[in-house]
Amino acid sequence: MSEDTARSVTVERTAAGHFVATNTRGGTIAFGTGGDSEFTPVELLLAALGGCSAVDVDLATGRHAEPSAFTVEVTGDKTADELGNRLTGLAVTFTVTFPDGEGAERARAILPRAVKTSHDRLCTVSRTVEIGTPVTTTVKDA
Repeated sequence: MSEDTARSVTVERTAAGHFVATNTRGGTIAFGTGGDSEFTPVELLLAALGGCSAVDVDLATGRHAEPSAFTVEVTGDKTADELGNRLTGLAVTFTVTFPDGEGAERARAILPRAVKTSHDRLCTVSRTVEIGTPVTTTVKDA
């Protein structure tokens, strides 16, 4: 993996059931097991699915008009069976409105194509989930 394509985060335990992920730019996000308001890892995955496409769609439509509302709802069903725990029935639903004005018609017109292009080609998160990729785990000596 080259440096320009490599992506990474570091996850550190801060207390029982509580963790902080830190990216290479120093940004952090706390998460946990769901006993409080912190996001769970599954909720972070849902947020990543919606967030990745939201960025793509916002970049495409925002060139033409500023949205008056922009919401992405991401849902899935937790499944546990012979294949193990996973999410099924993942759905990403966009609700985007543009006020009347210059560029709004163009933004509305390209919205469906922007959502489709994000899903079919651009969103690294949903493409990875849909296509699938092996995940390796190791234990390093401390």
